[in-house]
Amino acid sequence: MENRFTVKDLVYFVVLGLIVLLVLLAMYQVDRQWLRLTQMEQSLREQAEDLRALRQMLARGMPTGGKAAPETTETARAGAHNDIPPVFLRAWQAQQQPDYAPGDWLVQAFGVNLKSITPFISEDAYAAEVQGYVLESLLLRDPDTLEWQGLLASDWTVSDDGLTFRFRLRPEARFSDGEPVTAEDVAFSWRFIMNEAIQAPRERAYYRKIDRVTVLGPHEVEFHFAEPYYDALSLAGGMPILPKHFYAPYLKDPNAFNQSKGLLLGSGPYRLADPRNWSPDAGMVELLRNPRYWGPVQPSFDRLIWRIIENDSARLTTFRNGDIDTYGARPREYRKLLADKAFMDRVQHWEYMSPVAGYSYIGWNQSRKGQPTWFADRRVRQAMTLLTDRQRIIDEIFLGYAEIAVSPFNPRSPQHDPSVRPWPVDRARAEKLLAEAGFRDRNGDGVLEDAEGRPFEFELVFFQGNDDTRRMVLLLKDLYARAGILLRPRPTEWSVMIDLLKKRDFDAITLGWTSGLETDLYQMFHSSQIEGGGNDFVGYRNPELDRLIEQARRTVDEKARMKLWHAAERILHEDQPYTFLMRRKSLLFIDRRIHNVKKTRIGLNLGLVPVEVYVPRAEQRYRK
Repeated sequence: MENRFTVKDLVYFVVLGLIVLLVLLAMYQVDRQWLRLTQMEQSLREQAEDLRALRQMLARGMPTGGKAAPETTETARAGAHNDIPPVFLRAWQAQQQPDYAPGDWLVQAFGVNLKSITPFISEDAYAAEVQGYVLESLLLRDPDTLEWQGLLASDWTVSDDGLTFRFRLRPEARFSDGEPVTAEDVAFSWRFIMNEAIQAPRERAYYRKIDRVTVLGPHEVEFHFAEPYYDALSLAGGMPILPKHFYAPYLKDPNAFNQSKGLLLGSGPYRLADPRNWSPDAGMVELLRNPRYWGPVQPSFDRLIWRIIENDSARLTTFRNGDIDTYGARPREYRKLLADKAFMDRVQHWEYMSPVAGYSYIGWNQSRKGQPTWFADRRVRQAMTLLTDRQRIIDEIFLGYAEIAVSPFNPRSPQHDPSVRPWPVDRARAEKLLAEAGFRDRNGDGVLEDAEGRPFEFELVFFQGNDDTRRMVLLLKDLYARAGILLRPRPTEWSVMIDLLKKRDFDAITLGWTSGLETDLYQMFHSSQIEGGGNDFVGYRNPELDRLIEQARRTVDEKARMKLWHAAERILHEDQPYTFLMRRKSLLFIDRRIHNVKKTRIGLNLGLVPVEVYVPRAEQRYRK
C-alpha cells in the first residue's frame, strides 16, 4: 500500500510548526523578563548601596553636595581605608584583591536537621552558625589579635570599678526591614532574655550577672553589673541585639515564641526571605543578602545555603558532585581522599587543631525520673572512665587525628592545670571500684549485678547519622562487656536527642561541647543549671565546685582566677561527671573556587562575619 503526503498531513505539520514557534517565542519572552528582573535587582542593589553610603556620610557629618576635588585611585583607596571601622577592615582588604567579585552562592551542608533557628530556642551550634549571619552584637573579637572591636557600637567606656559599661551605637545601623538600631533595642534584648516566660534558661544563667540596662539616649546605652565578672565586656558586648518592634509582640504570647521554628530577624548582612516562617520541613536553610545592610563593606555572596544531608557518605557524594562547597571529612575518608589526585586538583584542604576546639564526652545521667541512677556513685563513673580506652578510640577510629580530652579546658589554655593528667586504662582498678559500689557477678553469667540482683546494663544514646560515633559505641560495647557491663547502643535522631536532654530521660549520652578562649563552667556543671532547662542535664552536684565557679566568675584578676579554675578542674577530674573523650582535629575540604580562605587564631575565616571569602567572577557557579 502506497503512503501519500496529503493535505491533512500538511495541516498537521503547519499546526506543529506554529506550536514550536509559540514555545520558542514564550521562552524568548521569559528570558527577556528574567533579564529585566535581573537588571531591576541590580539597579535596586546599586540604589541600596548608594543610600547606605549617603547614610554613612550623613552619620559622619560629611557634606553631600557640591563638587569634590579630583582624587587619584591611590588617594581614594587610602581615604576609603581610613573610613573603614577596624571590625570591617579584613573584609575590606579581601575586596581589594584583583580577582575579587561579588555574587555567587556559598553552599554548605549540615549533618543534622535543625529543630529551630529562633534565637534562644535553638540549642545547637548549627543554628548558632546561621544566626551569626543575621544577628549582630555591639562588639566582635578580631580573629588574629583577639582584641575587641566595635560592630554595632562605635565606641565604649568602662567605669573604674569595672561594673558599668557604656556603649555608643552607630547611628547608621539598621535592621534588615529598614528600622534603625537604637539603644532601646539593646535594652529590650536583655529584658527579653531575662523574662522568665521566654524559654532562654541557658542565656539567663549568664545574663543574671547584669543588674540593669539603662537607655541614656537614642544611641547610647549603659550596662550595670551587680558584681565584678571576669568576662563582663564579652557578656555585654556579645549579646545578640534583637529588634524590639519584631520580637516585643511575643511577650504577650510567649508560648508562640517558645514553640516557634524560624523567627529570625536582625541587622546582619544576611536575612531570611520570610523572617517568621522558616520550617525544618524545608530541608535546608537559605539566607539572602540583606539589601539594606548598613555596614560599609557589603558581603560577597548573594546567598548562603545549608542543605540538610544527615548521611556522611551522601554528603561526600554531594561534595564530589560540586553541589556543596565544603566537606568536613571523617579521618578514614580524609586519608583516602588525600591520595586522590583528581579530587585534590579541585579542592583545598585544611587540617588543624583549633585553639577553641570543643571536646566530645559521655555524660553519665545521675538522676532519672526523680530517682538516683547507678551513675550517681562517683566510683561507678570513675570505673567507666578507667574502662574507656580513649587512645585506642583515637588510633583505630580517628586515625590519630585527635587528642585525649582531660577536662573541659583546652590543654594549651592557662585554665588547664598541667598536673592534671588523663585517667589511664585500668580494668583491674575499675573492677575494684565497681565492687566497692556493690556490683559483682552474683550468678556466674559474666555480667555484674547490683545488690538487688539487677544486671548492670544501660543505654548509650548517640546521633545515628555519624558513622564514626557508631563505630566508637560498638568498640565501647566490647570494652565494657569484658568487665561485665552491658551497653545497649541507642542510635537516635538529632531532634529526639535534644528532647531527651530536655527531659533528662536517658542513661548515658555521647555529645560534644564547643569551647571558647576561656571556658565558663557555670552553664554545664553548676548545680543551679539542673532545673529549669539548664545545661547540667546529667544532674551533677558538687557544692565545692559551685563555690569555686562562683568565685572564679567574680575574680577579675587573671592570675588569681586561673588558680580557681585549676582547683575546679581537679574536682571535675576526680568526680568524672563526664568521661571526657577527645578533642578532634578539623579535617576540611573546600572547593578551590572559594578564595581568601585563611587560618586565624580561632580557626578558619570561612565562617567569619564580616564575610572575608569570595568567588572570582570567572569561577562563579550560580550566576544569573
